[in-house]
Amino acid sequence: MTSVFVPVPRARSAPVAPVVSVAGPAHRFADLAAAAPMAHATDPVAGAVAQTIDPAFTPVRRAHGPAFSSPAFPTEAFSRPAPRVWREELGALAPFATDPAVTDLFVNGEQGLFVDRGDGPVREPSWQADEAEVRALAVALISRGGRHVDEASPCVDVRLAEGARVHAVLPPIARHGTTISVRVPRLGRPHLADLAARGMFGGEVAMYEWVQTQVRARTNVLISGAAGAGKTTLLAAMLAAASANERIVTIEDVAELRIDHPHHVSLEARQSNIEGAGEISLARLVREALRMRPDRLVVGECRGAEVRELLSALNTGHSGGAGTVHANGLAEVPARLEALGALCGLSDHALARQAVSAIGLVLHVERTDAGHLLAEVGVLDVRDGRLAVTETRPWQ
Repeated sequence: MTSVFVPVPRARSAPVAPVVSVAGPAHRFADLAAAAPMAHATDPVAGAVAQTIDPAFTPVRRAHGPAFSSPAFPTEAFSRPAPRVWREELGALAPFATDPAVTDLFVNGEQGLFVDRGDGPVREPSWQADEAEVRALAVALISRGGRHVDEASPCVDVRLAEGARVHAVLPPIARHGTTISVRVPRLGRPHLADLAARGMFGGEVAMYEWVQTQVRARTNVLISGAAGAGKTTLLAAMLAAASANERIVTIEDVAELRIDHPHHVSLEARQSNIEGAGEISLARLVREALRMRPDRLVVGECRGAEVRELLSALNTGHSGGAGTVHANGLAEVPARLEALGALCGLSDHALARQAVSAIGLVLHVERTDAGHLLAEVGVLDVRDGRLAVTETRPWQ
């Protein structure tokens, strides 16, 4: 197998073995553990990983999010995020993904590495890599996902084995150098109690219990929000609350849903190869999933023709289903659905009738300074032949 050069931050202490190298000077891991954010001192696995990167590493306790002292929530049930073990997956980026608070890593050519720990991307001062190194890293990461990025295919998206989602864009499409975007999933599987502890329900016990009730009632739900707002996290937690006797089939463009449920079938779309053949779309997977007798049918993100298939399925007796959609606010959800409907030939009137019948609730999540928040809840309706939404707070 051809070895691929993977750049690492240039740092200061005694070297350890190189990660990957090619002809030319070997680039080595140095004191990355001290430069990168680390997990809790009480996290033995994360500590062990840090020790392999730098034997002199001393773990530092770090607080993640607000303190959870309210007796209203069963704090003993909260599961702390699992430690991150990314060394093989992410190469030089691995030390920056070990902190459970990290959600995204962004490499913007020679401009540097930016790490998002839930409060926006922050430049990582220890990272240094030139354009050739960043491009080599992009090629290596994409190849680990089973695809190839080059001038013929300069924009590629893959999912690595542990669930990290990697997107790379090469110049000249990326005008200021090769860009790499990594969505780092939580290796733990969230529960509603976890989200309540982190403030998803604004400290309202009634809202938390109401969401649990909607899961038990098998209400069809559409979760909206901007990128990184917590749509997938909330959806996974709600599905984890479903009965163990139910069969859940999830359909995603890139599989990100991690659900703590004993009967979960995950289907992932496939892009076409370089000859333009072999594509398996989300819309086709929805049709295939209907033959698998799902008790709950879930589309991870509706962004095209699959919205027609999902609405059709939810209108034919498949209760307890769900999907997510990008929208900046609850009021924008109808327009977003109309735009998706237009992509698959649905008129505004037809889309409105199907959506109102199929979707029981719209849950809109937002990313705030304090974390993810279920900010708005709405019910779809039809006004003057067009889809509309009315905000509601039924738990009050």
